[in-house]
Amino acid sequence: MTKQLSSLILASMLSFQASAVVDKNFDYHVDRFADIEVLRYEVPEFDRLSLNQKKMVYYLSQAAQYGRDIIWDQNGRYNLQIRKLLENIYTNYKGDRNSKEFKAFEKYLKQIWFGNGIHHHYSTDKFTPDFSQAFFTEQVNALPDSLLPLNPGETRAQLLSTLTPVIFDPTVMPKRVNQDGSGDVVANSANNLYGDGVTQAEVEAYYASIKKPNDNQPISYGLNARVVKEDGKIKEQHYHLNGLYGPAIAKIIYWLDMAKSVAESPEQKAYITKLIDYYITGDLRLFDEYSILWAEDTACDVDFVNGFIESYGDPLGMTGSWEAYVNFKNKEASSRTETISGNAQWFEDHAPIDPKFRKPSVKGVSAKVINAAMLGGDAFPSTAIGINLPNADWIRAEHGSKSVTIENITEAYDMASHGNGFNEEFVIDAPTRKLLEDYLYITDMLHTDLHECLGHASGQLLPSVDSEALKENGSALEEARADLFALYYLADPKLIELGILDNPEAYKAEYYKFMLNGLMTQLNRIEPGKDVEEAHMRNRQLIAAWVLEKGKKGKVVELVKKNGKTFVKINDYRKLRDLFGQLLGEIQEIKSTGNYQAGADLINRYAVKVDPKLHKEVLDRFSKLNIPPYRGFINPIYEPVYDEKGEIKDVKLKYGEDFKDQMLRLSQDYTTLGY
Repeated sequence: MTKQLSSLILASMLSFQASAVVDKNFDYHVDRFADIEVLRYEVPEFDRLSLNQKKMVYYLSQAAQYGRDIIWDQNGRYNLQIRKLLENIYTNYKGDRNSKEFKAFEKYLKQIWFGNGIHHHYSTDKFTPDFSQAFFTEQVNALPDSLLPLNPGETRAQLLSTLTPVIFDPTVMPKRVNQDGSGDVVANSANNLYGDGVTQAEVEAYYASIKKPNDNQPISYGLNARVVKEDGKIKEQHYHLNGLYGPAIAKIIYWLDMAKSVAESPEQKAYITKLIDYYITGDLRLFDEYSILWAEDTACDVDFVNGFIESYGDPLGMTGSWEAYVNFKNKEASSRTETISGNAQWFEDHAPIDPKFRKPSVKGVSAKVINAAMLGGDAFPSTAIGINLPNADWIRAEHGSKSVTIENITEAYDMASHGNGFNEEFVIDAPTRKLLEDYLYITDMLHTDLHECLGHASGQLLPSVDSEALKENGSALEEARADLFALYYLADPKLIELGILDNPEAYKAEYYKFMLNGLMTQLNRIEPGKDVEEAHMRNRQLIAAWVLEKGKKGKVVELVKKNGKTFVKINDYRKLRDLFGQLLGEIQEIKSTGNYQAGADLINRYAVKVDPKLHKEVLDRFSKLNIPPYRGFINPIYEPVYDEKGEIKDVKLKYGEDFKDQMLRLSQDYTTLGY
């Protein structure tokens, strides 16, 4: 359950108060194209790690990079073939690299590199090439046969016949994840999680038929499977060593085994072993056992996530996209999250929800602040700034969860964003801008802490409720539930009592940012005429639009005009908090009872539709600022240093690679699934 805040808002408004020592001369900027800016992040305190910890980071970073082809293939069945073809055209091009056609081709290639396929990483709309079909055909025909990524028996003409409409025809595979409510979400989504001819109704009926009734410890059905239809029957093709993605998984297993050899503790060695066993067999019971062991290990400095985890890429919210994080603890900043997690029961007991939906005993909630050391799969190049896992509700209830806030990623956003004019354009007045400058960094970090550590870990399902009962709306409602929990408690005197905040008015900075983002500025990420579809964006608009409507009578929050421009104005912050609490109670009841219709009604009424006039205004105002709507990262390079016996004696950290060179290097060194 990752929390992907709008990097646009986050990066535009934070006032830097970093806890770690950062290099003020570090070059964060890498590349800029289309609606994307690529940054690099610093990995502070890597040199303080022991040799075995450095080895662990290196081995895990290799495992993280070897899963790259998996996410590309999950995102679309032609992605790997298209990537190889375009990279071969790019590296072998003999013409003018400054020509309009080639520059457009280069932009498109960078877009698909960033999106891990031909669809946008956030909107999931298919990219539209600005180069001509004739240019593409000419370049494909210029390649020798040896550089064509052909399937067995496929000819050059067939390759062109297949891929040309996939790239150029806007009606072919237009949307990777389609949840617009217009029809079958499985049939209308272009991802590669389902086979040809599979329908939503068939998938739902299949899983309903194999789920065990009254199972208090259900496996995460469909998490590691592609659903296909063979001879008219639905079946699963599982991801494991001898199944789908076997060659990539074999590499991941090899490097996990290397990491196991330098594990920091017997507990860490045990869950790495369990993860390997799961990758070998595909047995989801083993994944649950791994998840429990991983969640219970809070002592190790170096940590990681590796596997089929988050289900936002599946329109039904079941199949996990492959992702990886490698990280180590930011010890100074972690005191904040440890204080929060140490008081988890108090927060649960005082939550503004029906007591029967509260957990009577909050178990195993742990939290820390980390430095990201490597991002992989669905977490790269675009990444979250906070994570809370495992996702299984019964594991969280019985064994707890592990929450992290990724501080060096947040710091990189901030350090790359000074003086871009956002506050002056969108924040209503000087006092509010001063409030944001003084308190937004700490309150935004606290919002992430509370969202991940307590929000996702709070509440409980009634015994008879299926964890997938909310279907396609589950992800957005879960993110809204966690955001509301965090927003509600940001204004609570308990944070002052715990010494986490020193000003009882500080919470107002995050309240203003959240309402501004949910009502207005996140619209910069949506094309004119389109609805809100991404789960995190739906969550934010749902909350902001609901409280705007419910607080209208008392003018709690308003959209006001000032010099012909629209601004968010908050008149009563305390009543705004009360509204956050009311909506939290409503959404918690929907989740706890599995009330699909009530959840769908909330989403459809508040989270989807866009005011076209306000949308146009937001786009026009952003266009003058030249702020990219999306940001992501390239990774550093870890280079082992060997002694005369061939043993690793140190691991060196290197920066400086550009986006193009990193993408081409990854394709050269970490391709595992053909072509």
